Amino acid sequence: MDDFKKLTRNSKDLVFVILAINLIIIFGSLDIEYYLFNLSLELSLSISGLLGVLFLAVSYLIIPKILLSPIKIIWYTILKLNPNQEGLMPKINQNKILIGKELVTNLIGQIYNITNTVNQDLIKIEEEKTDLKTDFLANRIPLPIFVLDNNENVKFVNKYAATYLGLEIDNILNKNIYSILELSFPSNDTFDTWLKDAKNHTAISTKSWERVKLNLQDNHPTLYFDMVAYYNLGNTEGYSTIITLFDHTKQYSQDDQAINFVAIAIHELRTPLTLLKGYIEVFSDELEDNLDPELKSFVEKMKATNDQLNLFVNNILNVARIDNDEMILKLHAQSWDKILTEAIDNINLRAKVRGINLEVKIDPNIPEVGIDRISIQEVLYNLLDNAIKYSKDSKKIIIKSYLNDEGFVETTIQDFGRGIPESIIGNLFTKFYRDHHNRSQVGGTGLGLYISKAIIDAHHGNIWVKSKEGEGSTFGFTVLPFDLLSKEQKNLVNNEIIQNAHGWINNHSYYRR
Repeated sequence: MDDFKKLTRNSKDLVFVILAINLIIIFGSLDIEYYLFNLSLELSLSISGLLGVLFLAVSYLIIPKILLSPIKIIWYTILKLNPNQEGLMPKINQNKILIGKELVTNLIGQIYNITNTVNQDLIKIEEEKTDLKTDFLANRIPLPIFVLDNNENVKFVNKYAATYLGLEIDNILNKNIYSILELSFPSNDTFDTWLKDAKNHTAISTKSWERVKLNLQDNHPTLYFDMVAYYNLGNTEGYSTIITLFDHTKQYSQDDQAINFVAIAIHELRTPLTLLKGYIEVFSDELEDNLDPELKSFVEKMKATNDQLNLFVNNILNVARIDNDEMILKLHAQSWDKILTEAIDNINLRAKVRGINLEVKIDPNIPEVGIDRISIQEVLYNLLDNAIKYSKDSKKIIIKSYLNDEGFVETTIQDFGRGIPESIIGNLFTKFYRDHHNRSQVGGTGLGLYISKAIIDAHHGNIWVKSKEGEGSTFGFTVLPFDLLSKEQKNLVNNEIIQNAHGWINNHSYYRR
């Protein structure tokens, strides 16, 4: 404290001396000019003032260097302790300090003492650090826990996780997590996409997923769980990611079994529905000229109802295939104009029965697209069917298709009916989700949009919705021109791309490094 008081006193003295010298220069030069050289008072004042200003300007440049020189020495000393800065720091001679020399010397000594103490403490902590593999708490938590390094290799796995997977700990450690966990997520928001984004944009990030499915080998039953992951860029031990699993196998597997049971039962409807459709078509073709308008209307309504029931059956079966990862798509080069027109023609009868006119606007310059014809038609039928069901009193639906600015083929289906509340738009593509306001007024299963998203994701496209309650909705999706699909995806023998319908399935075959 005495050194600091001395620095304060010396600084005050320096400022006082400078001000005193300035006054002496001003008044001394004034006397010399006025009395010795007999200059006029005005000229003498001007010259004296100018000399005073010049002296202040010189003082302005010199005084800060003198007053701040102790801080500068301390600053350079602290920076010098950083190994990355050591070679960049200029050499400073402490003997050239005019004021505060004792204070600077004492502070520098304190800094070095503190630094040495901290370094010794860090060394001691490093030596005494508990091995993560023997960590008591992590091994006693009844949840599967995995700790990964920056390359997603498993650096720690607790005993509960090894038991959960039916593996030995030594068969998990130091292996890539994607070769251990063959994960299936309920959307394209996967662990892999989140981790890549976290590494590129954040230092710390946390993410959770529900209804994750894990496929294991050696006849091990499929596991279902919720999953939480934590990413930390700055972990000094190199443990960048922690994964924790919350098992819900019993609950989620029962849900899947229910879907499979319904799918088996629904599958038995396909044969009678096909026969019924055939009878209706024969009845319509053979007797159309002999039917009065009322009977013709009945035939059209039977056909439209049969088509709607077929769509319902297909949706149920597709959900079971998608959830079980059994739906395989074969992408071929197809004429989008032809595919879209065919789907519209097939569903036009349903619109006609409801008195709705389908307005179609297709850009003539659309290139061939890489699609699975049957699955894409399912998407079109689902979106068109929804537009018809929710048109309410509106009698018009607008269908547009064109090449967008990104080079993708974009198709939109716009109705002018009920619209969708903004609060539920985010849930529309979730399995079984339906707006509770419309459940009693409009029939449905809540599966059409879920299936459509799965199929469009598998086609490397995007599906979206814009809506305003009471004014209608616009659903749109994109598919890629066949030429934009990467050469690695193309089978050059038959110009065919094999794609799992679960565009978001993430397993070791996709992630192999």
